[in-house]
Amino acid sequence: MEFIKEESEDLKIEETLKHEDTEEHTEIAFIKEETEDVENEVKHEDPEEQTDLMPLKEESQEKNEMEEKNQYEKFQDFMSGGKSLSYSQTHETETKNIKVQMKSHIGKSPFTCHLCGKSFSRKTSLKAHIRIHTGERPFTCKQCGKCFNQKAGLKFHMRIHTGEKPFTCQLCGKSFNRKQNLKVHLKFHAGEKPFICFQCGKRFTEKYKLHAHLRVHTGEKPHTCKLCGRSFSIKGSLTSHMRVHTGESPYSCQHCGKCFTRKDSFKIHMKIHTGEKLFICSQCGMRFTLKNTLNNHLKVHTGEKPYSCQQCGKSFALKGNLKIHVTVHTGESPFTCQKCGKSFTRKDSLKVHMRIHTGEKPFTCQECGKGFIRKESLNVHLKVHAGEKLFICPQCGRAFTQNKSLNVHLKLHTGEKSFTCKLCEKSFTQKENFMTHMKVHKGEKPFVCGQCGKSFRYKECFNRHMRFHSGEK
Repeated sequence: MEFIKEESEDLKIEETLKHEDTEEHTEIAFIKEETEDVENEVKHEDPEEQTDLMPLKEESQEKNEMEEKNQYEKFQDFMSGGKSLSYSQTHETETKNIKVQMKSHIGKSPFTCHLCGKSFSRKTSLKAHIRIHTGERPFTCKQCGKCFNQKAGLKFHMRIHTGEKPFTCQLCGKSFNRKQNLKVHLKFHAGEKPFICFQCGKRFTEKYKLHAHLRVHTGEKPHTCKLCGRSFSIKGSLTSHMRVHTGESPYSCQHCGKCFTRKDSFKIHMKIHTGEKLFICSQCGMRFTLKNTLNNHLKVHTGEKPYSCQQCGKSFALKGNLKIHVTVHTGESPFTCQKCGKSFTRKDSLKVHMRIHTGEKPFTCQECGKGFIRKESLNVHLKVHAGEKLFICPQCGRAFTQNKSLNVHLKLHTGEKSFTCKLCEKSFTQKENFMTHMKVHKGEKPFVCGQCGKSFRYKECFNRHMRFHSGEK
C-alpha cells in the first residue's frame, strides 16, 4: 500500500509539472507573438517612431526571461510544499494562452485597424498602433516636454537626461543608451554594410539609411517646412532647419561658448580646439579635419570641375559654389540684414556684414594690434609689414599686395569702366565705387553715429565725423 501511495504522489507531481510546462510554453509563445506584433508595427512607422518603439523588443525579451524565472519558482514552491496555483486558476490561464497561441498558428487576427486595415492578435497591440494614426503621445518627459506614444520610449529617452549608457562596445569602449544603437555600431567594426543602392552601388549599415539615400536619386523631398515652404528628403534635416526659425542652438562649445543648431557641425567645430587633422593630401601633404574637405581639395590637383552652370557654362569644383553663382543670374539675395535691409546671396556674407553694425573685429594683427572684420583683410595687411608686393603692373611697374588690386589698377590704363549706373549712366572702374554711387539715388545712409544719431552715406564721412566726438585730429 505504501508503494502504491508513493507512486500515486509521483503521478500527481508529474501531472502538475506537465501543466506548468504547458503554461510556460504557452506564455512564451504569447510573448513571442506580442514581440512580432510590435516588430511589424515598427516597420510601418517613420524613423522617429521606430526609435520610440525599439525598446519594446528588449522589454519583451526581459519579460520572457522573467516568465521563465517565475515558472521555475512556482515549481520550487510546489516541491517544497509552498503555495501553488489551484487547478481552476491554472486551467483558466492555460485556456486563455492557448487561444492566443492558436490565433498565431491559424493566422487569425481579430483586432483590425479601421484606418489602414492592419490586423493584430491582441487588443493592446491595436491600441498602440492606433496612436500612429491619431498622433497621440500620452507619455511626456517632465524635464524637456518631449512626448512619446510608448511608455518604453519615454523610459529610454530619460537616459539622455541622466546620461546613463548601459550598453558598452567591448571592442572600443564606446557606450550607448540603447541596445539597438550598440548593434548598429558593431557593424562598423565588422565592416558590415548589407544594404546596397541598386543605382549607384553605395552601401549602408541600416535599411532606413538606404531609403533616405534613394531620395537623392528620385529627388523626393517629403518633409516640408510650414513656415517657409522649403522641403527636405530627411526628417532630421527639417528638424535642424526649424531651428533657423526658432533661433535654437542646443549644442554649445565648452571652450569658446559658440553654439550650433546641428550636432555634426558641433563635432566638426570641436576639432578646431583639439587640432585634429587626420586626413592628409597625398600630393601636397596638406591636412584636413574632414574627409569631405580633403576630397574637395583633391579637385585642385586634378582640375576636376563637375558642376556646370546651365546658363553661362561656367564650371565649378564644388556644388556650393555653383549655387552661389546661379544667384548672379537670378538676382536672388535671400539673406537680409535686419538692421539696414542690405541683402546677400550667401549666409556667411551676411554674417561678416553684421560685424559692421556690432563693431566686432575678430582678426587682429599681432604686430600692430589693428583689428579686421575679415581674415582676408588681415592677410593683406600682414603683407604691409612684410613689405611683400608680388603683383606688378607690366605697364607702369607699380606693385600691389593683391592680384585683385592689380586688376583694378590695369583698368586705369585700358580705360575700362565695367560698372554703369542705369539711372544716370555714370560708369565706374570699381564695384565698390559703383555701390557707393547707388546710395545717392536711393537716399540710403547706412552709417549711423551711435552718440548723436547723425547718418552718413559714405563710411569715410562717418569716420571723419567720429573724430569730432573722440577729439582725434
